Amino acid sequence: MHERLLSSIGSKIALNETAMNKLKQFFIPKKIRKRQYILNAGDVCQYITFVEKGMLRSFTVDDEGHEHVVQFAVEGSWISDMASFLSGKEALYNIEALEDSEVLNLGTQAMDDLMHQVPGMERYFRLLMQNNIIALQRRVVAYMSLSAEEKYLKLMEVAPDIMNRASQQHIASYLSITPETLSRIRKQVSNKK
Repeated sequence: MHERLLSSIGSKIALNETAMNKLKQFFIPKKIRKRQYILNAGDVCQYITFVEKGMLRSFTVDDEGHEHVVQFAVEGSWISDMASFLSGKEALYNIEALEDSEVLNLGTQAMDDLMHQVPGMERYFRLLMQNNIIALQRRVVAYMSLSAEEKYLKLMEVAPDIMNRASQQHIASYLSITPETLSRIRKQVSNKK
């Protein structure tokens, strides 16, 4: 069950086979049913989660009850409420499986032990964090400056699988537009092709 994880790690750092086998012991495999939550806002986030199979989303709910999707995580990606995970404070996000999924959970102490026992993993996690900061900054700039159609086209470019797997409501929430606007944009884009 660790194939995608090992591939992800191998794409960023070089570890020998012994280290690759050793790191598996730090992760807790878990199967999650569609619509099952692995984190509820207000709880403390115990894990960072790697998706081996399936799709999850993290989201917040505002005071008016509207959901705001923050992240989609598909095979080969990580998901968590990092502020809660690192600080031990209450999570802001809910994390829900959008499909039946298989994940690998890594707890705080296990992460520290892993980085101590397999030193290359510290570099791996640093590279992940750097890439996440870059992606977050680009997303913030895009949402401040791009039109709804441009945001849609950008998501199609960088994550076409999400467009085929997530519901229209979740995609619209992620793009900060209404489902009706998303439907109109999809039709316009389709007509241009």
